[in-house]
Amino acid sequence: MATTSSHSESGDPTPEPAKESGGGGVALKKEIGLVSACGIIVGNIIGSGIFVSPKGVLENAGSVGLAIIVWVVTGGITAIGALCYAELGVTIPKSGGDYSYVKDIFGGLAGFLRLWIAVLVIYPTNQAVIALTFANYILQPLFPSCLPPDTALRLLAAVCLLLLTWVNCFSVRWATRVQDIFTAGKLLALGLIIIMGIVQICKGHYYWLEPVHAFETFRDYEVGLIALSFLQGSFAYGGWNFLNYVTEELVDPYRNLPRAIFISIPLVTFVYVFANIAYITAMSPQELLASNAVAVTFGEKLLGVMSWIMPISVALSTFGGVNGSLFTSSRLFFAGAREGHLPRLLAMIHVNRCTPIPALLFTCVSTLLMMCTSDIYTLINYVGFINYLFYGVTVAGQIVLRIKQPDLKRPIKISLVWPVIYLLFWGFLLIFSLYSEPLVCGIGLLIMLTGVPVYYLGVYWENKPEWFDRGLCKLTHVCQKFCSVVYPAMDQSPPEEEKGDGHEEDGSLKVDG
Repeated sequence: MATTSSHSESGDPTPEPAKESGGGGVALKKEIGLVSACGIIVGNIIGSGIFVSPKGVLENAGSVGLAIIVWVVTGGITAIGALCYAELGVTIPKSGGDYSYVKDIFGGLAGFLRLWIAVLVIYPTNQAVIALTFANYILQPLFPSCLPPDTALRLLAAVCLLLLTWVNCFSVRWATRVQDIFTAGKLLALGLIIIMGIVQICKGHYYWLEPVHAFETFRDYEVGLIALSFLQGSFAYGGWNFLNYVTEELVDPYRNLPRAIFISIPLVTFVYVFANIAYITAMSPQELLASNAVAVTFGEKLLGVMSWIMPISVALSTFGGVNGSLFTSSRLFFAGAREGHLPRLLAMIHVNRCTPIPALLFTCVSTLLMMCTSDIYTLINYVGFINYLFYGVTVAGQIVLRIKQPDLKRPIKISLVWPVIYLLFWGFLLIFSLYSEPLVCGIGLLIMLTGVPVYYLGVYWENKPEWFDRGLCKLTHVCQKFCSVVYPAMDQSPPEEEKGDGHEEDGSLKVDG
């Protein structure tokens, strides 16, 4: 961990896109326009889940009608959360998303724990799973009568990850173009599903959509299971906050950040709801629950010889998902390093391409290591609760910031009714999660708390042995030469120590009005 914090909390920390004098002489470029911003949000939310297994909501809801209601409500709650993040994103216009907001509002330790759980488990496991899903759907046609070999799956997933890491290292523009193209591809595939569903309805195949049958239960309603269906629905919208990780690379973030959110979240909600309606026009609830790949089963029933379109669509969707996750998670690690919470090297960018190559390589290596373990899905279960926990902490921070800094400039200022509604829903799901799976949630909390001693040893402890600082400096210098990277130019005062990073003693944000 780095020993100093190279940041200041006052003023606008957004770097200029052009090369500058002083510092490293280069900065992140503003190359993400509105279309690419929408592509990042939509591409990160819509992964393989809606194609493969949208049955978690239906299974726990108990009926088709209630499942559709759950998809609509969770889409609405996601939109409310995104509204809160939109205000925070333009009030604290820094890359890093909820990590930056939690750190600035609640202090260094809280922010570090958010970063720690993301670096240690969340992003490496998520990227590994998406890449393995891509490999599975590419290889499945070659092994029609059996499962693809595990070694082949992991090798192809690694090739996918390495290729996309190279693209992201080479050019921000290339990375966003890949994201735009594959997001458009998955939307076209889902559009095809929705159109086929409309055709089915026109043919009279809407038995399970009639109110009398839609709420016909295939097992008794239970409050606990219904709550679980809302939790599953909320997880399906995961990724809605990823654009906030790249705020500094947005063209005109004060306009494009909220616009992208207002366009993308309703679009994803529409697609999720109507794709599920389409599925139910071709399959009974029992058939849908029995299928391991719902979109593939749907295609086999309705597309005939063209059914190969569906597995290809899943593969394309996951390929774009890996790219989007790489792009955004590397910016989170970049932001953490710039704040002094990760080694300084990870905050450096290429002298010509202006891409955070060390952060991208770190993300790639950590994901490759995660692919070598057999416990990926277990780890995801443990930390999924923590990830959701920090959504609520961040939204609560919006209210705290309103109280402590009421005069702070806010280009977007929403009613506090919205964060309160989000927190009520979030609190309900959180309490239910703790009640229903106390062991899983407890292990997740323990994994997060392992970051506390790391924070005090790596960040808070300033007077480290001279040999340690000298060795770290030499290693950074060697890696800096190897990657041709420099520390980015910033419009800020010189680096300050962690305890003097613009926070009052109680950890609150100190911002010059």
